Amino acid sequence: MKRYGFILIYLLISLLIVLFAGNYALASDVETQRGAEDVTFEEITPEMRASVDSALAFLAQAQMEDGSYGSERYPKHVGMTSLAAMAFMADGNLPGRGRYGRNVERAVNFVVNSAAESGFIAADTSHGPMYGHGFATLMLGEVYGMTNDSRVREVLIKAVRLIVNTQNHEGGWRYHPIPFDADVSVTICQIMALRSARNAGLSVPKETIDRAVRYVRQCQNPNDGGFRYMLSSGGSAFPRSAAGVASLFYAGIYEGDDINRALSYLLREGRNITFRSGGHYYYGHYYAGQAMYLAGGEYWQLWYPRIRDELVSKQNDDGSWDSSHGKSYGTAMGLLILQIPNRLLPIFQR
Repeated sequence: MKRYGFILIYLLISLLIVLFAGNYALASDVETQRGAEDVTFEEITPEMRASVDSALAFLAQAQMEDGSYGSERYPKHVGMTSLAAMAFMADGNLPGRGRYGRNVERAVNFVVNSAAESGFIAADTSHGPMYGHGFATLMLGEVYGMTNDSRVREVLIKAVRLIVNTQNHEGGWRYHPIPFDADVSVTICQIMALRSARNAGLSVPKETIDRAVRYVRQCQNPNDGGFRYMLSSGGSAFPRSAAGVASLFYAGIYEGDDINRALSYLLREGRNITFRSGGHYYYGHYYAGQAMYLAGGEYWQLWYPRIRDELVSKQNDDGSWDSSHGKSYGTAMGLLILQIPNRLLPIFQR
């Protein structure tokens, strides 16, 4: 009996050691993750918060009766509508929930109702409709991941299938859902959409992601670390280089010489990208903000205060930001950039 007593005591001590070790390991993991989120500067300033509140109010009143957003040139645009929906979601609003929950709900309904049986999501006025399809799929992936809405899931599955089936032989995508040629900008839009869908629990073929990542990497210029527009042509440019780095992060590639050279390129070239309503200012900073946030550390601390303060200073009195694609687009993108520190959209989280 005494022998069994010693055995029982030994087993109890062993169990306590295992439990303690497990709790210690869990605590260590939490500390490691928390360390990745630590910042040494004030991200959300009173000025930034006031700017966001004003912009959200503008975006809410700019929504059309059918839930859509767009511009005079591109009315009822699924891409712009999806960006606006995510701008509201980045503040904590979901379909039917939150101060702007009704706006999100109407935007989601417009996008869902714009989906064809083939899975293609596009408005009649779209230029390069795969852009709109990519942003719409990204938004639906974020909504489904946070709500488990079965109606959204049905449309999302078909939208993802269309992306997978229209990948071209190089591994990329172009303006239309035809697997003919490819460019790095449209390709990156589809990578983000697939990442969001996969995060939400949908099945995405690993081969599709691997081929897309190879394509993006082949578009990187070895001389400066930036990204060209297509495999066969084009010098490096800030907007697509920012998108290129972000897409590699979203594909799970966080380290390597190509990442370091690309980030150095962004820091170097980004100093020259000042506010303007035309060109690709918003597009570039939308991706650069995500890339720098995911890179973390000094990259984020150097980058975010500058773009935050610049956007706040350039905001119109009505809460909007000007854009060559219309105020709704500029305001949605400005909000997405400013609200990265909220860490509410799954796609923006590490």
